Amino acid sequence: MEFSVLVRELTPFEHLVCEHLCDGMTNAAIAKATTKTEKIIENTVSRAALAFSIKTSKDINVRVLLALAYRSYFGDKAFDKLGITCRHQKISPAGERICTQHDEIAGNPK
Repeated sequence: MEFSVLVRELTPFEHLVCEHLCDGMTNAAIAKATTKTEKIIENTVSRAALAFSIKTSKDINVRVLLALAYRSYFGDKAFDKLGITCRHQKISPAGERICTQHDEIAGNPK
């Protein structure tokens, strides 16, 4: 499956939910961490998936595709949390760790 670019910007809350989703958290765990209801989290996941043009289907796990699309588009902070270096990561002349692929995709300066 190929992902298109975002059809709209994600809200700050959608970013937060997606980051938790990329950490492998369940909707119940995300709800607890954000002090929202599971229904709000479910709706937020659905809206974020639509922002990536991911459509629901009985044969598709939207949460998995959303995590993949989010990580692909915005980079993967989960690598930092797990202590794993992204294979695209380089050390800048200033000594900063940058991801040459994900920073470019997300439009962040290198």
